[in-house]
Amino acid sequence: MPEGDTVWQAARRLHDALAGQVLTRSDLRVPKYATVDLTGRAVLNTVARGKHLLTRVEGGVTLHSHLRMEGAWKVYAPGERWRGGPAHQIRVILGTADRTAVGYRLPVLEFLHTSAEERAVGHLGPDLLGPDWDPERALANLLADPARQLGEALLDQRNLAGIGNVYKSEVCFLLGVTPWLTVGALPADRAAKLPALAKKLLEVNRERVVRRTTGLPHQDLFVYGRAPRPCLRCRTSVRVADQGDGSQERPTYWCPTCQAGPAPAPGSPQRWRERYARTSPPSRKPD
Repeated sequence: MPEGDTVWQAARRLHDALAGQVLTRSDLRVPKYATVDLTGRAVLNTVARGKHLLTRVEGGVTLHSHLRMEGAWKVYAPGERWRGGPAHQIRVILGTADRTAVGYRLPVLEFLHTSAEERAVGHLGPDLLGPDWDPERALANLLADPARQLGEALLDQRNLAGIGNVYKSEVCFLLGVTPWLTVGALPADRAAKLPALAKKLLEVNRERVVRRTTGLPHQDLFVYGRAPRPCLRCRTSVRVADQGDGSQERPTYWCPTCQAGPAPAPGSPQRWRERYARTSPPSRKPD
C-alpha cells in the first residue's frame, strides 16, 4: 500500500494538472457512475487526506479515490502515450485542454457531496502531511491500546494517517525497538519522540523521487527490503517476517541486534521467514 508521501505526490500531480481547468473529457468506467458527465465543470483542487485522494469539482462534487496496493493516477500531455497499464485497467479519465489524468486499477472510486467528505475520511487520525496534524492526539491514539503491537498500531490509519509498511519498519528501527513490541512496553522517552520522527520522515520525502531515511550515501533505507543483507549499523543480518492479524499480513523488516523487544511468535505464519531469515537470537528487552 502506498505511503502517505506517495499519495501526497499523487495529489499534487492531479492538482497541478487539473485545478482551475474546465473538464473537456469525463469517462468513469465504473457501472455505478457510467452515466455521470463532468464535462464543462471546473476542477477546484485535489488534496490528500492520509492515503485518500479527494478531487473537488465545481458544483459541490468530490471524486474520492484510494490507491490501495495496485492503484495509480497518471497525468499525460496531449499526444503522449499512455503507459499506466492496459485499457481494461482504466477506471476513470479526467481531461482538460492541456492534460489528461487517468486512474488505473483504483479499488475505491466514488462520488461524494463535498460537504459530506467526512463520510469517507472522518475516521482517520491526524494526517502526518496535513493541516490537521496534531502530535499529541496521534500519540494519545497510539497509547490508547497498550497491548497492541507497535507495528500494527502504526499502520492503523485511525491512530495517525500516512504510515505504510515502509515507514512502519523504518520508524521502529530508528526508535530502536522491534515492531512486535507492545505499545505499552515502549519506553516513555521513545514514545514521546515517535510523532515528530514519523512526521519528519514523511515531510523530507514528499518532494523526493526516491524515498530515503538513512542520510547515508548510496543507502536509502535502514531495514525495509534489506533482508538478508547486513544492517547498516551493526552488520547483523536484517530479518523479515509477516506481521498482522492473519487476515492481512505484511512483510516486516528489523535488525535483531539494533532493535530491542520480541521477535515474531514461534509457529506464527511467516511466509517470508523461510526465504530470508535465519534462526532468531534471544530477544532483549528495551532499555
